[in-house]
Amino acid sequence: MRVTQSMLSNNMLRNLSSSYGKMGDLQRQVETGKKVNRPSDDPVVVMKGINYRTALGKIEQYERNIGEVNNWLDTSDNTLDKVNAALQRTNDLLVQAANGTTTEEDRDKIKAELKQLRQHVQDMSNTKIGEKYIFSGTKTNVPPFDKTTGTYSTDPAFEKTINIEIFDGISLQSNITPLNTFQSIDDMFARLDSATTTEDFSNSLTELNKNSNELLTIRSDIGARQNRVELMEDRLASQEISATKQMSDNEDVDYEKAITNMITQESIHRAALSVGARIIQPSLTDFLR
Repeated sequence: MRVTQSMLSNNMLRNLSSSYGKMGDLQRQVETGKKVNRPSDDPVVVMKGINYRTALGKIEQYERNIGEVNNWLDTSDNTLDKVNAALQRTNDLLVQAANGTTTEEDRDKIKAELKQLRQHVQDMSNTKIGEKYIFSGTKTNVPPFDKTTGTYSTDPAFEKTINIEIFDGISLQSNITPLNTFQSIDDMFARLDSATTTEDFSNSLTELNKNSNELLTIRSDIGARQNRVELMEDRLASQEISATKQMSDNEDVDYEKAITNMITQESIHRAALSVGARIIQPSLTDFLR
């Protein structure tokens, strides 16, 4: 087959164009740190990247959900801790009031403090996170204790649970429903408000212990859920690391390899330019010699 000058020139230009394209791809990889910069570069890598990003997005959402659960559980436990402190103080006052040597004036002072403790517990039952009442069941926009009527709600919605998904197919109750316990504590304080004898105060100690035990049971449940949340946090953290590594392995370039390839391609391109210059250089006079 006869090889003409135009054939050599066209082949050279085609090869140079291909070389420029390869150098451009390698330079983009080094500049962006990514193996592909558009879907046409490698559709398989792109599709895998979408799947990894979807998985990572779900993990991040679950981590936000766990943060919300933690916030509710921590706030609930801290609030009930304050209620428990109020009940401990109530116990001290009842023991003091049940003492036969306590005067009527002393009992009036004790009742005045008990009244303040009652209001404190009522305030604690209306604890909020943001604009949501944490002890209102699914009716988070309504306070459990209505200060206008001075009563706790009897709406069944206040005893319903709120579940938040923290993993695929796994949900965890974020709230607690201690309305009955708050009501029982308030009833106890109401009876103490009308107590007049040492026996009245002494008899309330049994009821106080019952309410304290109920409070302890609720806090134990919170603690168990907090432990489970910690386990799920560890599991999600491990999965996040794994998903991030997989995405990185799929998309990120090996800089050492990419730079080496780019330098090699530059050398090849220079060689191609040198050869091309020699091919185009001869003129008609050169052929006639």
